[in-house]
Amino acid sequence: MSELKIGDYVTAFYKTGKYIGEITDIRGENYLVRVLAVAKHPMQGDIHTGKDADVPFFHERRALAYREQANMPRKMVKPFEGEVPDYKASLREAVDKLKSELTADPSLWAEKSLRNIEILEQDYFK
Repeated sequence: MSELKIGDYVTAFYKTGKYIGEITDIRGENYLVRVLAVAKHPMQGDIHTGKDADVPFFHERRALAYREQANMPRKMVKPFEGEVPDYKASLREAVDKLKSELTADPSLWAEKSLRNIEILEQDYFK
């Protein structure tokens, strides 16, 4: 596979979310990626303890914003083929998919996660 370069469209994993974006810089072992769409909304809670609800602080994890840039490890960035979806529409789809998965999960972690997502939705889709 050829090396990715500035201007390439990519999919990139960041923490527990997945994004579609554009490489804007190459920084050692990282690519600086400008977010253009959300492919998977980040999971809620403490990312270090998986799906555990019994943690000191249950984090509300937002998706990266439209055109926000983040350093992403090279191994987490892959070429993207196709048309880049609209950011708001992709965020709505990612949130709906996560809510559907959480609704089907009877755990306390899923219940707390759903509460976080409902709060985020109020902000995302004012």
